[in-house]
Amino acid sequence: MLHQSIYHTFKRYRTLSTGVVTALPLVILMPHSACNCRCVMCDIWKDNKNLKQLNEKDIIDLLISLKRLGTQQVLMSGGEALLNPNFFRFCEILQKQNIKVSLLSTGLSLKKNVAQLVNGVNDIIVSLDGNEELHNAIRNIPDVFQKLKEGVQHIKNIDSNFRITARTVIHRLNFRHWPSIINTAKELGLDQISFLPADVSSHAFNREVLWSDQRQHEILVHENELEELKKITEHVIEMNAANPYFIAESPEKLRKIHSYYAAFYGLNPFPYKKCNAPWVSAVVEADGTVRPCFFHPPIGNIREQSLDSILNSKESIRFRKELDMDRDSICIKCVCYLNLSPGTKLN
Repeated sequence: MLHQSIYHTFKRYRTLSTGVVTALPLVILMPHSACNCRCVMCDIWKDNKNLKQLNEKDIIDLLISLKRLGTQQVLMSGGEALLNPNFFRFCEILQKQNIKVSLLSTGLSLKKNVAQLVNGVNDIIVSLDGNEELHNAIRNIPDVFQKLKEGVQHIKNIDSNFRITARTVIHRLNFRHWPSIINTAKELGLDQISFLPADVSSHAFNREVLWSDQRQHEILVHENELEELKKITEHVIEMNAANPYFIAESPEKLRKIHSYYAAFYGLNPFPYKKCNAPWVSAVVEADGTVRPCFFHPPIGNIREQSLDSILNSKESIRFRKELDMDRDSICIKCVCYLNLSPGTKLN
């Protein structure tokens, strides 16, 4: 096992230095294209009528590449991954190969799947937008907070050590409630919370047509609100000092949320991001489409080619070798970056 770990680490070094993917520690799967929320900062739900979903054959075929590339973790994302009726079968297939399964969920379907979740996934990341009133308003679904709360409580009642964390998008509609979001996460019994700014400028999250300036400013923190955001950020950092591990981000990263919004008004550059997502991960969407990350264009489809063939096509290798994240227009405004060193263990 030690020999395999050293060899996998070596292959990750090789991938980063050559652009040829021989090790892929993380894969993001979208088992289902639809979502059971109607969030104000996301358009995924607007395409619910055009259902797409992965099937068992997709996962079995994909497993060949995952084993070849030494994948350690699969993040089930979406849409809402639990809407796929074969979700737990997918988890079973992956876990039999010692691949860790994490679920990113709205929380609406946790309660009715409690027993299977405790046995079928390794951890859960839920979306949290505010206290009950604010969360329901941003999600545009009645009682969504209560269902999330009940789901978390039921899982924790079965296994108090089962890891459930939250991810919060900070934007114009909830930044003033940032401290109360942290308190709400603690009251729910969550183990940790993570924060990021809202993506308003990419084609991600089912935006075939880019948002207009007016639509962006419904979510962007306005220029005359930036000083208030800055003060709240510092308050959040002070709040976390007593329990520095409850918030996943460092103070430096939390301050980048303010810098990100300020950059839209030309007050500073967009924050520097050290990211190696296209070298250490891949995204497989509900119709089999493969992307190097959430935001860059598709590079293939697993229903036409194996994942490792897609990642190591001439075009994909050239993309990684030529990608300059300091200059690329997509990377510059990216809100969701990933940086895994070769020695990072995911399971």
